[in-house]
Amino acid sequence: MTAGAKPDAADRSPTFGGPDLDPADWEAVRAQGHRMLDDMINHLQGLREEPVWREPPAALRAGFREPLPAKGADLAAVYDRFAAEILPYSSGNTHPRFMGWVQGGGTVVGMLAEMLSATMNANLGGRDHMALEVEQQLVAWTRELFGFPAGASGLFVTGTSQANFMGLLIARTRVLGPSVRKAGIREAGERLTAYASAAVHGCVANALDIAGIGSDHLRRVAVDENQRIRLDALRIAIAADRAAGLRPFAVVGSAGTVDVGAIDDLAGLAAVARDEDLHFHIDGAFGALGMLSAALAPRLAGIEQADSIGFDWHKWGQVPYDAGFLLVRDGDLHRRTFSEDAAYLRHSQKGLAAGDWWPCDYGPDLSRSFRALKTWFTIKTYGTQALGEVIARTCDLAQGLGRRVAAEPELELLAPVQLNIVCFRFRGADPDTLNEEVVARLQTSGLAAPSLTKVGGKTAIRCAIVNHRTDTSDMDAVADGVLAIGRTVRAERGD
Repeated sequence: MTAGAKPDAADRSPTFGGPDLDPADWEAVRAQGHRMLDDMINHLQGLREEPVWREPPAALRAGFREPLPAKGADLAAVYDRFAAEILPYSSGNTHPRFMGWVQGGGTVVGMLAEMLSATMNANLGGRDHMALEVEQQLVAWTRELFGFPAGASGLFVTGTSQANFMGLLIARTRVLGPSVRKAGIREAGERLTAYASAAVHGCVANALDIAGIGSDHLRRVAVDENQRIRLDALRIAIAADRAAGLRPFAVVGSAGTVDVGAIDDLAGLAAVARDEDLHFHIDGAFGALGMLSAALAPRLAGIEQADSIGFDWHKWGQVPYDAGFLLVRDGDLHRRTFSEDAAYLRHSQKGLAAGDWWPCDYGPDLSRSFRALKTWFTIKTYGTQALGEVIARTCDLAQGLGRRVAAEPELELLAPVQLNIVCFRFRGADPDTLNEEVVARLQTSGLAAPSLTKVGGKTAIRCAIVNHRTDTSDMDAVADGVLAIGRTVRAERGD
């Protein structure tokens, strides 16, 4: 069939056959849908019996280099290929022994909510429909969680990388005014500088790059022995930049650093921001949701003073990907940073184009999925108390692993266990390459999936406990696996 030609019945999937894309046989699709749903629930139920990760075979990879299909296949056949060739070879973050990166495990509730969202196929850019009320409910709940005022605004985004970028754009508008959106940084005649700890996530530097400020204008301030920003060093850096004719405009605090889970002195950073007239943004990718836990919330004191916070419901909140969020204290400033006066985006007094709150006025996306629904389902179904207990339990599990490491002569703890992240290594000659091999063998065995990072210049095995399914048996399995594989590798090398 040539490009652009109208397909006849022989070109269509046997499951479908009309002039539109609805099923020719609704009952057949219903039966197939029930099968798919049952299989996915069974998959989640049986995760613990499966390997954490399998390397995709070369033959399967090659099969996904096929030409663009002109003719459709039966839905059941397409699903069978998914079940055999895609599902078993996922990254593994739903599994209780996935600990390599800070990724949530998702829930069956979130899975079902995603199905409902896909059915609605709602575009949450704007206009007047009930999905926007759900997102506004989440904005209100988030304001309540973080102690923000009624005028604060919020928005679902892809993740904290985007939220941090938007937070710094808002900070840029705050210091240079809305005209910077048209005239640009060069016309403003200011050389802006931002500040964060040396342990800050790399997306903050990327955000300054994309915003046109330049990643070189991020000052990475020294940290203390617990990987928290040093406030004395921060004040010195700000003073030096002012003396050099630069204009400090923002400071970024970390609520859970990526390597070790350190929480900056947020109240101290808020005081510096007030004294220096800086926008105070918090990268709370996973740690900000510690506010859901009565045990952890006091450690986030000062977060309520932030000008903006970026975090992910899809990490400690267990919402399926993706569900990032940006919360902004000054809702008017937020809107001035992103709103557009386009004819096709004008609000009306009545009809579908009515409604006071259009998300496209608060971010770069006009086309937006209904991320709020799976988050609403998660919070309504489980409640914040249960979610907070899961968060606290992951930290308890991390503490337990830290104690196990400290008790094993062959293991070395490389950083204090502050939240849910444990960084350690197996002792031996050439420990960097030794621990790289240990992690690779753990992953390929399917037993567990930690990752690698650097702490104090040393290669560390990094276990981030985020999944609500993880328990003490999983922590024991990781420690036992590291010891067994480490001894094997050491023996092979003749150490």
